Amino acid sequence: MSCPIRCVDLTKKFRRVQALQHLNLEVPEGAIYALIGANGAGKTTAIKTMMNIYAPDGGLVEINGKDSRRLRGPDFETIGYVSENQKMPEWMTVDYLMRYLKPFYPAWDDAAAAGLVKKFGLPGDRKLSQLSRGMRMKAALASSLAYHPRLVILDEPFSGLDPLVRDEFIEGLIESAEGTTILISSHDLAEIESFASHAGYLERGKMQFSEEMASLSARFREVEVTLGEPGSLPGNWPPSNWPIAWLQPQTSPAVVRFIDTQFDESTLGERVRRLFPRMTEISTRAMPLREIFVVLAKEERRAA
Repeated sequence: MSCPIRCVDLTKKFRRVQALQHLNLEVPEGAIYALIGANGAGKTTAIKTMMNIYAPDGGLVEINGKDSRRLRGPDFETIGYVSENQKMPEWMTVDYLMRYLKPFYPAWDDAAAAGLVKKFGLPGDRKLSQLSRGMRMKAALASSLAYHPRLVILDEPFSGLDPLVRDEFIEGLIESAEGTTILISSHDLAEIESFASHAGYLERGKMQFSEEMASLSARFREVEVTLGEPGSLPGNWPPSNWPIAWLQPQTSPAVVRFIDTQFDESTLGERVRRLFPRMTEISTRAMPLREIFVVLAKEERRAA
């Protein structure tokens, strides 16, 4: 399978801070890949290394099959990039920005540009300096999609945007970038979950997991076990044979709860009965991406 983004043992250090630690990442062609993680996890560093803004200290990044360190002007004709702190020529109007950028991109599509400006409700005659943050971000996205890039990379594009603007931003992205490979980093996990096909969790510069959203959602469950007799827990808690994949056990006199990170419906009952022979009921609940993120972040900090 072709991978427009491929990181192999990528490392990056800023003085004493190890921002990226042997990061391995593959974004399949056509995927909408959500790169998630807390502030300082290394998401922006990874993206800037992909864009040849930072040079890696070790390892390799390939963008569309090319070493990121060798990316030059023509390579960016097929890459759209929007960052949280996007610098834009604020003296330009929206219409002037579109005309200014057109000569840089051979595949620039005037109809697509006009359609995006209209869809986002951008005032063509107004200077960028006069626009709200949300409007400027939509202008940046419109200018990055008007030439039909093969790859779009978005670094925290939703930060500081109100819910309506976020919805309009996402809708415009999905409609205008059909078939395009998209990498997007964000803290807005509820929005990301609604359209992402893949997710990668970055913590302190290390990739904790990278997989399809369907697989991730399938293997995480909150499990509740009802005990047959209140207080019938094992003598040592948690017991020595407690599965390593069961996180954050909580107890009450009649109930045990935990997070199963390798959920398998066919074996869960047997495994639970082995620990709680007198249990009477097992219930499970699927977890949204935000809850999965919180669970993993707490475990990582507990282990640090």
